[in-house]
Amino acid sequence: MSGAEYVHDGPGRDGARADGVRGGGPGDSGSRRGGADGDGARPERTLTALPPARGRGFARTWWGQAWLKALEDTALDGGQLRRGRGHARQGAVGAVSVRPGRITAVVRDRDRTPYRSDVLLREFTGAEWDRLLEVVADRSGHIAALLDRDMPPQLAEDAAAAGVELLPGTGDLEPECGCEAWDHCPHTAALCYQLARLLDEDPFLLLLMRGRAEREVLDELQARSTARAARHVPRAAEDALPPAPEDAPPPAPEGVPAREAFAAPGPPPLPAPPPAVAAPGRPPALTGSTDPAGGLDVAALEFLAADAAVRAQRLLAEALAPGHAASPVPAALTVWQDTVRLTAAGPPAPVAARLAAACGRDRTDLARAVRAWQHGGAAALTVLEDEWTPDPEALARARLRLAAAWEDDGPAPRLRAAGNRWTVVGAGLQVRYGRDGRWWPYRKERGRWWPAGPAAADPAAALAMPGSDG
Repeated sequence: MSGAEYVHDGPGRDGARADGVRGGGPGDSGSRRGGADGDGARPERTLTALPPARGRGFARTWWGQAWLKALEDTALDGGQLRRGRGHARQGAVGAVSVRPGRITAVVRDRDRTPYRSDVLLREFTGAEWDRLLEVVADRSGHIAALLDRDMPPQLAEDAAAAGVELLPGTGDLEPECGCEAWDHCPHTAALCYQLARLLDEDPFLLLLMRGRAEREVLDELQARSTARAARHVPRAAEDALPPAPEDAPPPAPEGVPAREAFAAPGPPPLPAPPPAVAAPGRPPALTGSTDPAGGLDVAALEFLAADAAVRAQRLLAEALAPGHAASPVPAALTVWQDTVRLTAAGPPAPVAARLAAACGRDRTDLARAVRAWQHGGAAALTVLEDEWTPDPEALARARLRLAAAWEDDGPAPRLRAAGNRWTVVGAGLQVRYGRDGRWWPYRKERGRWWPAGPAAADPAAALAMPGSDG
């Protein structure tokens, strides 16, 4: 795991305090969101302090972003959140201890004063854990994803359908800090931002906060999977019974519990998936007319065959990836999008000329679209062409991101806003806010705005990309 090291699994240490740290924090019995599993040894994982996070966002995964959304929707003072992000960016958060119902770290203020900070999250009850484990065990893809340190959105949706909200929501992250603030302060906010980076790497930390350690969860899932398989294996004693006489009345159905009936498997399992393909195949060499008006355009056909091989290899790799079954089906490309995609694939000059002539756009428009596609596919192309105005909530969140982006790296540049686009005054640079919350860098060339790099979660990081340095 990048930047973190697991030190031990052992009893919790809520009462421990470092020398000179302000605020000792309550013990296990003092937790306001106390656990459901009773007293006794409590699992704990301590992760070493992460390095500063300048120029990058705090969450790349959807579950890490959900954690931060719960923080940002809970905290009443956006200024405290901005200061907390600054602390986290500067590496002011020490080793993070994660245990059921609580995370703890020592956070140093700007004057280097250390404060013990805790954030509390309600543990699941035994009944909630039972429902959650049933949901995960019901789909082998969920188990495989967790083992790969992934959490597919379908897992959280299935858990919610079973009445278990796996991820925290508004008001679920309760702060406790030695600075005695009653709401989230810069220290607890910094701890939450730091934990988002850790959650990106290991979603089992979220399950530990909910009450159970990784080993316990995996052992329970294995036991449930084994029990499910055993329920559908015919017993040897029944196989050895002689056949019933032909005139014997059929036996009365005994029935099964409803829970067992719902857990019964469906159709027979599918055959094993095909092996992964290291590289796309090569199309056959073709002969024939190269004049489209006179018959078969061999160059175009060979290019399309090669493109089909590349797409097939990519689709197979995606199908074999963990959690693919829960992934949404991508939208079909429009004729314009497919034209840009084919042009970005580098066709021979005659084929590229045909694509340019047939797309109905000028060469500069096509070149800009190809540049966007190379940086981020259909999403980047949409940002190039889609000018929109965020709703008030999204606009407020975007402005908060912009205000916080440069607070620790020098003065912010002067920005002129128009819709979802913020232009750096006098620098020929621009960032565009996508509908998915990511920022895309642009640079002015020959009087037009050109895509300058892939998306980033942080506007300052987007402007700092090599392609957008002007």
